[in-house]
Amino acid sequence: MHFLHYTPLHTDNMGETAMAFALSDMQVTSPAFIPGMSIPVRHTGDGEDISPPLAWTGVPDGTRSFAVICHDPDAPLVAPRGTYGFVHWVLYNIPGSVTELPEGVREFTEGKNDFGRAGYGGPMPPTGHGPHNYYFWVIALRHAPQLPPGLSLWDLLRRIEPSLLGMNRLVGAFQRD
Repeated sequence: MHFLHYTPLHTDNMGETAMAFALSDMQVTSPAFIPGMSIPVRHTGDGEDISPPLAWTGVPDGTRSFAVICHDPDAPLVAPRGTYGFVHWVLYNIPGSVTELPEGVREFTEGKNDFGRAGYGGPMPPTGHGPHNYYFWVIALRHAPQLPPGLSLWDLLRRIEPSLLGMNRLVGAFQRD
């Protein structure tokens, strides 16, 4: 079994629902960049703005579907509900038999990114803000929900949390001088 840790949904000390923790030994890679290194301009807002190819192995037993998100926690943004950073990509309803996404993928169901549109929106940190880290998360689910298009990251996480088996990420960096 490829499952390391799972903490079920619970209520925190302020009465808010907290999300689960489900890191797995799933490995996420991309032929476009080395983990921790620079994301090619082709995959950013300064380039062609197309999603990088991704692949994953070590899928948890019982996986029926996946979701993929890209989040920049270094973005200097905080929302009223306590979220932070910038969401670049929300993709879901990916069948459990899929273990890679091609560059510029347009299949599956696209959620809404923080640019206010569906699909991938590549890195575009503020000029001179230094390097930002971009987390490409792959989330394995025990069910294959048919979720509607246009969900925000936070709406997606609320809906899939009960089905969470495991997740892991690939981190790339980008900066604009």
